[in-house]
Amino acid sequence: MTRSTRERIIDEALRLFAERGYSATSVAEIEAASGLSPGAGGLYRHFKSKYEVLAAAMNEHAARTRTQIVETLAEMSTVDMSMDVEARLAHLCKAGLAKAREESELTRVFFRDLSQFPELVAIVREGLLQPMFDAITTWFRVQPEYAEADVDWPAIGAVLGGAVVHYQLFQETVGEPPGHAERDRFVASWVRLALGLLPRPAVQAIG
Repeated sequence: MTRSTRERIIDEALRLFAERGYSATSVAEIEAASGLSPGAGGLYRHFKSKYEVLAAAMNEHAARTRTQIVETLAEMSTVDMSMDVEARLAHLCKAGLAKAREESELTRVFFRDLSQFPELVAIVREGLLQPMFDAITTWFRVQPEYAEADVDWPAIGAVLGGAVVHYQLFQETVGEPPGHAERDRFVASWVRLALGLLPRPAVQAIG
């Protein structure tokens, strides 16, 4: 599907912000990357400023994330129960890694540049990052194997979700996975830790 000019500006601006930083990226560079004549003012036909482009990227990614999470949880609720709990956990972890990878540019901008824009930090925190953690909490709470687990699910969601976000962010910024653990080893270890949350009788039955 052909992207509109507005979409190209948002996508290319976010890419440049992730690569160079917000302050180091000029409007002319965004215009050139978007296929517009650099310095001719094409960006201003769609946005009032470079800041407005950044804000639009944050808002649109947050809105897309909310929709994706609802759709993903609905999909997983219909197919997951045919899998054993280990396969379901692996599926959840891989879905989280895929989402973190999809949002890698935004995440890099968030951690590097958004401290100067607290209103945008709130949008990303409440519209993108926290919903990811909440989705993990929601998923665990509806799994029958975890029904009797006496744990703090929001905190568990923060730990397990944070591990997924950190894995992708580390790989994007450092150039290799944390601990030199390739994706399959990370997923297997994530699943093993999550299995440790099962009530003891369930753990024994699986073992």
